[in-house]
Amino acid sequence: MSEANARQVPPGEPRPILPFLAPFYDVVRDLSYALTRFTLGGLLLYHALTSGKLTGAVTVTGFAAGLAKRGLEPAVPLAYFVFFTETVGAVLLIVGLFTRFAAGAIAIELAVITFAVYWPNGFHFAQTPGGGAELPFLWGLMVFFVALRGGGPYSLDRKIGWEL
Repeated sequence: MSEANARQVPPGEPRPILPFLAPFYDVVRDLSYALTRFTLGGLLLYHALTSGKLTGAVTVTGFAAGLAKRGLEPAVPLAYFVFFTETVGAVLLIVGLFTRFAAGAIAIELAVITFAVYWPNGFHFAQTPGGGAELPFLWGLMVFFVALRGGGPYSLDRKIGWEL
């Protein structure tokens, strides 16, 4: 690697496999984290839309009844928590505002979903009738990692200096 390319790699960052791509890596390094945050929040918001929570097809009381059937109590506050995290929390994650709090709440929701709903079905999501814990567990870990790091350089948290 030439000395010019070696200087472009910030301390603690891996050396590019293809040194001529170092300028590209410099541009997208921080964007990749924002894209991850945007994707996680966007998928959660899409889930709220397609599951009927955002359109009003599913009501909080109806959803709470389903939680109670699964033995998840207190069902009504939990239902409000799920509706909040899958809508407001998802939007906060997308824009990177109060990111650690939003991501932490979403991670808690996904931990409950993983262990209380899907874990009894087994681990493999696609091969298990009713779905296994694999996908919600992975999704929950990714959101938990966002909660640990915060909004990142392309977030409203960083813009307003509120990285709590």
